[in-house]
Amino acid sequence: MGQSNSSIMMAGGGCTGRVVLYSHDTFGLGHLRRSRALASALTQSGVAESAIILTGSPVAGRFTFPPAVDHVRLPGVKKLADGTYASQTEGMDIEATTALRSALITSTIEQYEPDLLIVDKEPTGFRGELTDTLDRLRQNRRTRIVLGLRDVLDEPDVLAAEWERKGAVTAAEAYYDEIWVYGMRSVYDPTQGLPLSDAARARTVWTGYLRRSIVDAAEVPDTPYILVTPGGGGDGAAMVDLVLSAYEQDPDLGPHAVLVYGPFLTGEVRERFEARVDALGGRVTSTGFDSKIEPLFAAAQGVICMGGYNTFCELLSFDQRAVIVPRTRPRLEQWIRAHRAEELGLVRNLDRFREGLTTTAMVDAIRALPSQKRPSEAGADGLLDGLEVVIARAQALMQQPLNDAAE
Repeated sequence: MGQSNSSIMMAGGGCTGRVVLYSHDTFGLGHLRRSRALASALTQSGVAESAIILTGSPVAGRFTFPPAVDHVRLPGVKKLADGTYASQTEGMDIEATTALRSALITSTIEQYEPDLLIVDKEPTGFRGELTDTLDRLRQNRRTRIVLGLRDVLDEPDVLAAEWERKGAVTAAEAYYDEIWVYGMRSVYDPTQGLPLSDAARARTVWTGYLRRSIVDAAEVPDTPYILVTPGGGGDGAAMVDLVLSAYEQDPDLGPHAVLVYGPFLTGEVRERFEARVDALGGRVTSTGFDSKIEPLFAAAQGVICMGGYNTFCELLSFDQRAVIVPRTRPRLEQWIRAHRAEELGLVRNLDRFREGLTTTAMVDAIRALPSQKRPSEAGADGLLDGLEVVIARAQALMQQPLNDAAE
C-alpha cells in the first residue's frame, strides 16, 4: 500500500510528516502539557511539518502553541467522587459524549491523514473511544501508532487490574508499533506487573524524561522567592493549606512564596486561601493560573509542589531544589515518583506515611531547602534526553516501510 497524502518528504535529511497526539485529559493539565511539549519538539526539529493535539482539557485554549501545532478540543468530561464520569456538556449523558468524542477523533484523523499517532497513557482512549479509529488505522496501514507512557502509572497490582478491565493489554499488543516510556528504567518501570508479551516489551523504548525550557518570556519577582505550585490545582488544596499554615505559624519563615493555584483550584476554597494570603502581609503572593510558569521555575530559590510528571520534569530541567508533597489518592503514582526521586537524591519527599503532613514538618522542609542538593548534583542531567529520543524514534518510524509495522 502506498503512503498517505501527507507522505514523508526528505529535505535536508529531515522528514516532513504529520503527527496527531491524543490526550484524553479528563482531569488536570498533565496530559495536555506533555503532548504540547512533544508536539513542539517534533515540529521545531523539522521531523514533523505539523501536529494536531486532540484534547479534552477545558483550558487548552489558554495555552500558546507553536505556529505548526494546533489542537482540537474534544467535549469535556469530569470525574465524580465515586470514580465515575459525567459529561461537562449540559443535556448529554456520558455515553453520548463519548460517542461524540469518538466521532470527532475519527473525523480528524481521516481528514488530516497523519503519518504518526501518539496516544498518551490510555491504549484504548477514554472509555474505549479510540478503538474504532485504531481498527481503521491498522486496516489502512498508513499511520504508525505509538503508545506514550509516563514514568509511573500506579501500583503494579492496581494497574494490572485496571488494564485488564479496559482491555488495555490486548490493545497495546494489537495496535501499537512502539511503546515509549517517558522516563528511565533505572528510576522506575511503569509496566512491571503488566502481562505484556516479549514482542511488546521488545518494542518498548525508554526515552528518558522530557526536558523543559523557557518558551515564552514572562516577568518574575525581583526579590528572592520560592515557588509553590499544585500543578492544575484540582487536588492541591491540602498542599496549599499546609504551606500557608507554615507561614502563619512561623513569622520568620522565608524567603517569600509565590503561589500559583492552577486553573482548577477555584470557588470558595480559593477565596478562603486568598483571605489567608492577604493576612500574611506580602510574605506570600498568589496568582490563579500561569500558562508561562517555566520562567517562575527557573528563577525560584526552591520549589514546593505536588508530584505530577510535568512538574517533576520541570524540577529536573531547571535544576531546582524541591520539596514534593505527593497526593496518595486516587492512585499512588505521585508518591511512587517522589519516593524514588528522594532515594536517588533528586528531591525531598514530604511523606504522609513517614513524618506526616504537619505544619511543623512543612516549616522544617522550607527552612532546609537552601541546604538541599540540586538535582544535577545527583546526576539528573543524564535523565533528560527524552525529547531527543522521541525526535529520533519518530523520524525512524515515519521513514520505515509500512509493511514493516508491528503485527
